[in-house]
Amino acid sequence: MKREEKNQLTKRRILDRALKEFSEQGYGLSSINNVCSCDDISKGIIYHYFQTKDELYLACVEECFQRLTEYLKSSINFENKTVHEKLNTYFNLRLKFFFDFPEYQRLFSEAVIMPPYHLKELIQYKKAEFDKFNIFILNEIIKPVKLRQGISKEYVVDIFRQAQDYINVRYQPVIEQGMDILSHEEECKKALDILLYGIVERSEAIE
Repeated sequence: MKREEKNQLTKRRILDRALKEFSEQGYGLSSINNVCSCDDISKGIIYHYFQTKDELYLACVEECFQRLTEYLKSSINFENKTVHEKLNTYFNLRLKFFFDFPEYQRLFSEAVIMPPYHLKELIQYKKAEFDKFNIFILNEIIKPVKLRQGISKEYVVDIFRQAQDYINVRYQPVIEQGMDILSHEEECKKALDILLYGIVERSEAIE
């Protein structure tokens, strides 16, 4: 086996063990010692690839959002769907991803809802592509809707992001006890559903 292949396998093994640690303990209670407590992973090997716990955590966060975004992009299909069907399709796909890959549930929840304060800006950077895709999806959902006079799509996107921020704040106590990803996603979907009814013309029907 070539050295590069061996390095990739070792790094993958570290990431898999770190994902398990962070998904079970969250950032605060996790440690490098726990990561190297099994699977024949030494602390020296970990520090060869990741200089700090923060760097290892950010690598896991980056992988989470990359895989989620790629999954959504490759799976989403809005063809011939109504507004509500598009909304349900998107959030159902998000939930399916977390059910298929449960190791990412807590990472996603923690990064979105209550990220470690000193890593907040770096996490924002790591999930920038996911945030960009969310805005794209929202614009796709409201594309056929006639908005009220004086309301722009940019304003709608901003209002929805504020509503999502509010939901995230409400869920901060929950994440400390283990995040209920299902109820959080349902709340986000409900907020967008309510927002849609609040922005369309009275005469505009949403099927």
